[in-house]
Amino acid sequence: MNHQPLAQQLVKKCLARGADAAEVFVESARHLSIAIRNGAVETVEEAATAGVGLRVIVGGRLAFAHCNDLRPAALDSAVARAIEFGRVTTADPSNALPRDPGVTAVEGIYDPAIAKVAMASKIDLAQTVEKLAMSDPRIAKSAGANYGEQESEVWLANSNGLAKSYRSSGCGVDVTVVAVKGDLQSPGNESCARRFFGDLLPPAEIAGRAAKKALERLDPRPLKTQRAAVLVDPDVVWPILGGLLAALDGEAVLQGASFLAGQLGRSVASGLLTLVDDGTRPRGLASCPFDGEGVPTQKRTVVAGGVLQGFLYNTIVGQRAGQASTGNAARDGFGSLPGIGAHNFSMSAGATPAADVVKATRRGLWLKEVTGYGIDAVNGNFSGGAAGLWIENGEVAFPVRGLTIAGTAREMLEGIDLVGSEIDLDRHFAAPLFRIREMQIGGE
Repeated sequence: MNHQPLAQQLVKKCLARGADAAEVFVESARHLSIAIRNGAVETVEEAATAGVGLRVIVGGRLAFAHCNDLRPAALDSAVARAIEFGRVTTADPSNALPRDPGVTAVEGIYDPAIAKVAMASKIDLAQTVEKLAMSDPRIAKSAGANYGEQESEVWLANSNGLAKSYRSSGCGVDVTVVAVKGDLQSPGNESCARRFFGDLLPPAEIAGRAAKKALERLDPRPLKTQRAAVLVDPDVVWPILGGLLAALDGEAVLQGASFLAGQLGRSVASGLLTLVDDGTRPRGLASCPFDGEGVPTQKRTVVAGGVLQGFLYNTIVGQRAGQASTGNAARDGFGSLPGIGAHNFSMSAGATPAADVVKATRRGLWLKEVTGYGIDAVNGNFSGGAAGLWIENGEVAFPVRGLTIAGTAREMLEGIDLVGSEIDLDRHFAAPLFRIREMQIGGE
């Protein structure tokens, strides 16, 4: 069903009830999840949801209300609540709604075939991945395999004349198995998510990666506390660079809650570090023609050769900062206000093959697991639990766990001295293998 007329009608109702400006976000979605353990189907859950989010500005005061009932009485009640809230909140001259009527052409974000694939085939996919991951006799346990998919459509309208919509889809499969040696156990997980069902990796490849991760970290050895190189695996890049992304949030910068405040145009990292936020990537997991409030998405370099190029903004935060929105309004469905977030966020690949990054390391930790919060976006400090593989003379020597690593964002980012040439851009947050010259590694 096309809900664009409903969105536009609700905008008019908000204005008629006293709003100076209004935005309506309508979302309809379907979700499917399948859980498998030891070959048996544990759960199959499918749900459909629909709802409306209403954002109004009354005398410079911003308010929000939402409901998951599209019947007229419920919608009228939501409009009334939004207007009522708008009369008691605090006014802010920066409160404004987007005006850009454009949309970005983005290819491959909706696969109509997903819903047509037989349920039996989706169950078989998860079962096959689990079975193949346990084919090695050293893999003794399964923590289960899962398949999930979603289809959604959003319609957005506001009182500045915007009327936009798009449809998207996604699916994914994951598996976790456990390698056992005596009393020792080591888990390994692998997942694959794509926009199109036909783009999912072969089951044998997903299963093989999960089993390899479990086996390579079995029977770890102790390690002495020392300073050494740290190789950051693409699987664990989020705790390292996620804090940097949080520090790029324009609102955090304005609030003085970002260690990058005041660093615009300055070098904040090694010249090998380039970070790109791209909402336009074909078939990208977070690609879309416009952001959570209707601003067209774009491809944008935020750090180039280690130099900070800019921050991420939605419309209101951009107004406060004297900047235009960067198309980074992030919305967690119809029930949330637009915040700030990245689309497809990636660290650009370097010129060194990943195998050569390892070979070039005389002594260091190949980081495969991180616990904790990663880089603190406010002060730039980093500390966390760590596990992975120890490298000696350019070769993997043995697995290690129970370690800690610590440092500062400045030390870590400026210390990047090798960047791998391989990168999986099908991830929402993508990076190649990269090496930090030296960090404090806590062991025995």
